[in-house]
Amino acid sequence: MEQKGGVLMQRYELGRLLGQGTFAKVYHARNLITGMSVAIKIIDKEKILKVGMIEQIKREISVMRLIRHPHVVELYEVMASKTKIYFVMEFVKGGELFDKVSKGKLNQDDARRYFQQLISAVDYCHSRGVCHRDLKPENLLLDEDGNLKVSDFGLSALAETKHQDGLLHTTCGTPAYVAPEVINRRGYDGAKADIWSCGVILYVLLAGFLPFRDPNLMEMYRKIGKGEFKFPNWFAPDVRRLLSKILDPNPKTRISMAKIMKSSWFRKGLQKPTITQNKDEELSLWILMDYLVFVRMEILLNQQKTQNPVI
Repeated sequence: MEQKGGVLMQRYELGRLLGQGTFAKVYHARNLITGMSVAIKIIDKEKILKVGMIEQIKREISVMRLIRHPHVVELYEVMASKTKIYFVMEFVKGGELFDKVSKGKLNQDDARRYFQQLISAVDYCHSRGVCHRDLKPENLLLDEDGNLKVSDFGLSALAETKHQDGLLHTTCGTPAYVAPEVINRRGYDGAKADIWSCGVILYVLLAGFLPFRDPNLMEMYRKIGKGEFKFPNWFAPDVRRLLSKILDPNPKTRISMAKIMKSSWFRKGLQKPTITQNKDEELSLWILMDYLVFVRMEILLNQQKTQNPVI
């Protein structure tokens, strides 16, 4: 059992618990060699085996290795023991964007800056063949300078997970932020669905509440399917135009990332991030490390299955 002050894999001193879910806990930790602060996500292997989530965990590792962007939480390394999988990640100390917006709407300039950073990160993910599929304020972290970082790629999809029709066929995401085509359980374009979620996030930042809200889940789904929402009176005309194009229930006519980034509202005060490209040899090393971790995980998982034949 992990305890504050305990040493993990002879490399990291564990600190306070930052958060926990059904299958994992996240701790603040310190690298004993460099002194650097990190966040360590500790995943219970037995729990994910029971619910068949091991492929999802592998996908999350692969995705986070692919994405190196200033507005995406960085994965430093992955370790595994007989009972646990450890993600050593960038420590983002500013908390969730959700905490900020839960106190009320943001001013337009702050909302725009977060939206610009979100779009930059998501567009980069799409360029690497990755769709997030669960974008929401709870998965957007803030660093000490107030810059946004996209996290939690557990539901993400790589290009190779698409069917022969080129579409995704699994229902993922959080209901209030999910695109209509995802709810309809038809094949959908993951990038288009991410754009919709970005639009819902922008609306929430500017309004302080959701565009599609109803205590009855089916009624909320109906509103999402029809694109049925109203703008508060403080929304400026240019952001209304942009949001109307993003929250278009028809994915075929929904605005593209390229057009969002060309819109006048989006471009105001835009500061483009500096993206460091991976060197080929560095990327090859990451891929090799992934492979070795996967092999070790498979060996340990097979051992566990043998010991627990019911699983």
